[in-house]
Amino acid sequence: MATALIAGGSGLVGGCLLRELLEAPEYDRVVAIGRRPLELTHEKLVPVTTEFAALRELATPLRGDDAFCCLGTTIKKAGSREAFRAVDHGAVLAFAWAAQRGGARRFFTVSSLGANAGSRVFYNRVKGETERALEVLGFDTLGVFRPSLLRGPRTEFRFGERVGELALALVGPLLVGGWRKYRAIDVEVVARAMLRASFGRGPRGVLTYESDEIADLGRR
Repeated sequence: MATALIAGGSGLVGGCLLRELLEAPEYDRVVAIGRRPLELTHEKLVPVTTEFAALRELATPLRGDDAFCCLGTTIKKAGSREAFRAVDHGAVLAFAWAAQRGGARRFFTVSSLGANAGSRVFYNRVKGETERALEVLGFDTLGVFRPSLLRGPRTEFRFGERVGELALALVGPLLVGGWRKYRAIDVEVVARAMLRASFGRGPRGVLTYESDEIADLGRR
């Protein structure tokens, strides 16, 4: 049996993935790292409450086989570009470092459609820089998931994202072929895709899943 590490288990995708991991027979222990205590309890769940910046100072390494990262915020919610980068780049890399130190050989992370280290768009550039930094760490397998607009039960109302959901709901059926990756995608589908990508040993190296590929994997 194996141990899964997950960061961001209280978020939109992370909450779904945490529940999937707890029900998956492939893992007999799930270590959930977060800044706030989880309301969820389960016999397989081991919660670790800490600031991500403090992960390097943990006396006991986070022992695990596979690591799943669902950390992410928005510039608006974070309050500034610097605060956004601290989460979507700094916290992600801190978790990856801690997971690797604890023995994890495979790392699966949520990035974003359009991630590109050379992008002029700040959000996409940070996502791309994070992907590039994760590659340097040299995990046996690095699974990068780039979903389009996420569809799911949010705890806060975001006008722009709500408008985007409605618009994509109307034009989604028209997005075919290479345009299919721009369709909105359910958070449950993303979570299932991340879990299924971890089944078996699978291929090694950097595996990038665009949103349409995530949909195919998560709906099987």
